[in-house]
This record gives sequence, C-alpha cells and structure tokens, in this order.
Amino acid sequence: MTAAPAAAPAGNWLVRFYGSTIGRKVVMALTGIILVGFITIHMAGNLLVHQGAEAMNAYAEFLKSKPPLLWGTRIVVLLAVLFHAHAAITLSRRAQGARPDRYAGLKAQASTLSARLMRAGGVLLLVFLVFHILHFTTGTVLPSQFVDGEAYQNVVRSFSIAWVTIFYVVAMAALTLHLHHGVWSLFQTLGANHPHFNGARKKLAWLLAIVVPVGFVSVPIAVALGLAR
Repeated sequence: MTAAPAAAPAGNWLVRFYGSTIGRKVVMALTGIILVGFITIHMAGNLLVHQGAEAMNAYAEFLKSKPPLLWGTRIVVLLAVLFHAHAAITLSRRAQGARPDRYAGLKAQASTLSARLMRAGGVLLLVFLVFHILHFTTGTVLPSQFVDGEAYQNVVRSFSIAWVTIFYVVAMAALTLHLHHGVWSLFQTLGANHPHFNGARKKLAWLLAIVVPVGFVSVPIAVALGLAR
C-alpha cells in the first residue's frame, strides 16, 4: 500500500492565499478598514485641542493609564500598516511586470486623480507616519518642542513652526486622495459592488476623504489663528 501523503500544515493555505493577487487585495481591504477606523478615532481625539489644554492633556493621560489598550492598538495598527504597505508594493510590482511594453505610451483615461496618485500618496503618508511618531510620540524629532505629559502644549509649540505645519497639511492632502480611492476600492474588493450600493459607497468615500483630513488640519489652523495657544 502507498502511504497517504502527509497533511499540509494548517497555516499553508494562509500563505498561499496571501501569495495570490486576490489574497493581497483582500488583505489591503481589511487592513484598510482597520486603518480608516483608527485614523477616524485619532482625528476625533485630536479635536479635543479645540476644548483646551485640560481636555487634551486629560485624554492623553487616560490613554497612558490603559497600557493594554494603548499598546494593543499600536501593535494592531503597526501590523496593519506593514501588511497594507507590503501588499500595495507587491501588487504594484506585479501590475508593472504584467503590463506589455506596447502600452507604455498610453495615458490613463478612466482612472481618477486619486487613483493615479495612490502610490506616491502612500509613500508620502508612510514617511509622514514615521515622522509623526518620532515627533509627537517619542519626541525624537524636535526634542526642544516636546515635554512628556504636555500633549496640548506639544501640539501648540510644534505647529508654531511653519515647515511642520506645511508638511502636515501636505500629508493631509495626500490622505484625502488616499481615502477617497481606498474606501471606494475596498468595498469592490470585498464584493460589495452593486448599482444599489455604489451611490452610498461614493458618498462614504467622499465623506471620509473630506471630514477626516479637515478634522486633522483644523488643529494647526487653530494654532496659526491663535485659537489654540
């Protein structure tokens, strides 16, 4: 009798799934949902700046007092960013490798501006994320503007520097385009692509693409206008 083949490890199907194009698109969609949820909550927390130092600092202290919540969120978001970026980069390379040379001279006709700038915007947002962590979380960048436990004052001091504010605003413009195309696309990837739903998908994509970046940008604007000081 021929021996039965050994059963494949249970995790192999996950590796094969992620290795496929559709698998990486699904991972991009799911991690995209996690990241959209996180930045929306993060934006809501940032809006506490408009309520003054006491509210903002109390919020920061609350997060620090809940290490499992804080670090659990950080780990989940970090993994989501890594998988999202890896899937995006590898899918982009596959698409470039599969594109015939004879199409090299063609210009995009049907794609939107946000779709064409997804790659560049994604790189900018990744750079901004690293800067943002080193700036507001660890105080490594611009250490003279950072005092642990003074979340509100750190924001005001930092956005009093012109280039920091400009970089922040440019990054939020990239976030607008990324959210618009990303939110629209993730529903299509997950199979929610139907004429009855497409109108709602479009409205949700625009809503998040406007509300979230505007909420973030309202903070440096408040500092610039002297409303937060």
